[in-house]
Amino acid sequence: MEQEVPVTLHSGMPKELAGEPLYETPKQQSEIRETLADALSRFKQSELGTLLLNGVEKTTEYIKKKPGQAMLFSGVAGALFGLLLKRKR
Repeated sequence: MEQEVPVTLHSGMPKELAGEPLYETPKQQSEIRETLADALSRFKQSELGTLLLNGVEKTTEYIKKKPGQAMLFSGVAGALFGLLLKRKR
């Protein structure tokens, strides 16, 4: 059973995108930078941000006190992730 499928070939960019630049202007870049900086500062002040920063500090202290164990843990974690994400061949 054969069916005909209509095919439309397009070349180039769509007309809507043809006139737009592919890069941001300096004004757009500064707006994006300000928006990201504001979002980051709000995140740091949130409860979750505070918990994450405390966790980072505790982890850093643990690594400084016990570097051997920290390397062992990270190696085991990397091996487990490697086994979980391994492609079956």
